[in-house]
Amino acid sequence: MPAREDLKNLSLLGTSESRLPANPDEARLETFENQRVGRRYWITLNCPEFSSLCPVTGQPDSARLVIRYVPGERCVETKSLKFYLASFRNQPAFNEEIVNRILDDLVDALAPVEMIVRGEFAPRGGIQLTTEATFPDAAGVKP
Repeated sequence: MPAREDLKNLSLLGTSESRLPANPDEARLETFENQRVGRRYWITLNCPEFSSLCPVTGQPDSARLVIRYVPGERCVETKSLKFYLASFRNQPAFNEEIVNRILDDLVDALAPVEMIVRGEFAPRGGIQLTTEATFPDAAGVKP
């Protein structure tokens, strides 16, 4: 198989880098060329051990995140996604904001045809919260 030039820009994959970004602003979502542009297919990424912090109490929140998208010209490299998602573990934010931020950041990095980010957060005080954000939104407007 011939070498792909677009893969030379990936800085995390194939390295022993283990230092996680301190926050999502520091994280870098890396991408590579979709080899099947024009074909409508879904990519599903499951993160069952996502964590963040409640902005009021400082208590940890945990969730199962599922990211599904139909790629456009770019796909997300999963090691960079892992580092990006781990950067939320010390980030104080409400669950709803986290899911929407992840969607916005991924849409900016990938320009997908369609994307859904779903966060199923562990119960707090007897209430389980699930947030789902989609692109394009109901009005067809990019965030």
